[in-house]
Amino acid sequence: TQFSKALQISPNAPETKIYFNNAKISDGTAFKIAVAVPIQSDPSGSLEVLRGVAQAQEEVNKTGGINGVPLKVVIADDAGKAEGAIQVAQDLSKDEQVLGVVGHSTSDASIAASKVYKDTKLVSISPVSTSVELTKLSNPYFFRTVPSDYVSGRALADYALQKIQRKQAVVFFNSHSGYSQSLKNEFAAALSLGGGSVVKEIDLSAADFSAAKALGQATSADVIMLAANTDTLDKALQVVQSNPKKLPVLGGDDVYAPKTLEVGRQQALKMVVAVPWHIEAHAGDKFARASRQMWGAAVNWRTALAYDAAQSLVTALKTGSNRVGVRDALAANGFQAMGGSGVVRFLSSGDRNAGIQLVQVVAGKKSGFGFDFMPVNK
Repeated sequence: TQFSKALQISPNAPETKIYFNNAKISDGTAFKIAVAVPIQSDPSGSLEVLRGVAQAQEEVNKTGGINGVPLKVVIADDAGKAEGAIQVAQDLSKDEQVLGVVGHSTSDASIAASKVYKDTKLVSISPVSTSVELTKLSNPYFFRTVPSDYVSGRALADYALQKIQRKQAVVFFNSHSGYSQSLKNEFAAALSLGGGSVVKEIDLSAADFSAAKALGQATSADVIMLAANTDTLDKALQVVQSNPKKLPVLGGDDVYAPKTLEVGRQQALKMVVAVPWHIEAHAGDKFARASRQMWGAAVNWRTALAYDAAQSLVTALKTGSNRVGVRDALAANGFQAMGGSGVVRFLSSGDRNAGIQLVQVVAGKKSGFGFDFMPVNK
């Protein structure tokens, strides 16, 4: 009753919706999964992921559950750090009723938790972690619904080379972030293959970082690439504001954030960012319509791919009722789940075979800041 009243006050609160649906199950029989998000370090991104899981839970329980059994969801906070992820993975692994994990969010957290999940035969499906290092781990219990940095790095390099004819890039990254380094390296490799080069690499985490000074040192560059992670987004936006030559700006998926529109504003116009999915490119899809109705607003790619991860676990639980069974179902030839971003299929590596959507900052009213991210091909 209390959760129901709370949802009337804040209908777009995913934690409340998950707890509401858990409370309706009470102590009854249920399949249990978990979602691990960095609530302390990235509350906005965590809510986006939780909305996808909450929507999947509500839909499956409203339609009779999984073979008649409802779905219960545990929420865990890994703080976005390796040590937090290891502790969360150990705690979840000890609960034998947890049959799968949606998470983790940061690549560093997913890498750190991977060995624990492998040892305890617990599947994790990340909707956000993109580092190519996760593919190299060869963990049969790790999957992801988001394309790796190999895909997004190539898409951004191709845009620079072919669409705007720019070959000399200055790249801003965080040397303490596995994701940031992965995206930087994949972009640089793709740019080099196309005849371009990275003329300068700037570490956003350096104690003496200065956006203006860094740009002054990259006079031969004709395009800016922001491989920033969430922790260094503020510094990356300083680069946008200090771009005196008005060079074209590209960015990875962590740059896709309301803050970029709020802070970057006019200086961020025409910035191109690589994301896995954008609602305006799929406005007529079932998931896009249902999510708008449930949350009262347009959701972003993190919500869609978290929904994909949860739906993948739901589909696997229909044939596999234990941890090994869930893993075998996900890895089986012919496995597919209907997700928010389309049909989910996994490669033998656990990666998803999917493309990238490029979006561009344009003037608009949808975000409330006077600027919006919109698909480049729109």
